Amino acid sequence: MAKVPGFAKAFAGCWRIVEMDNWDSDFLDLVEKAHLTFNGKSDGEIAFGALNGLLDVRYGARDGTACAEFSWEGRDENDPVCSRGWVTIGTAGRLVGHFYIHNGDDSGFVCERG
Repeated sequence: MAKVPGFAKAFAGCWRIVEMDNWDSDFLDLVEKAHLTFNGKSDGEIAFGALNGLLDVRYGARDGTACAEFSWEGRDENDPVCSRGWVTIGTAGRLVGHFYIHNGDDSGFVCERG
């Protein structure tokens, strides 16, 4: 079994997306509770609004802070979508990051454990 990178442990589990710059809180939970989940060595998922996708994650550091960078692919209102994003550990144990949709919108976001 492949060893899980040390940085991965800081991100492991389900995180509730509580803020996004470009979408309001009512939209975030449109289909299911908005979340970002990190599983094991390199897997995860994201869901908000009508979008859900699977992550391919790489862990490391950015400016001395633990960081998870990911590509993702999934569906938005049943249309195929893909792109990339990243998160770092912010203040008060929150995750702070940015999410991109290929040839579409992008937004900063904040997550809390949950």
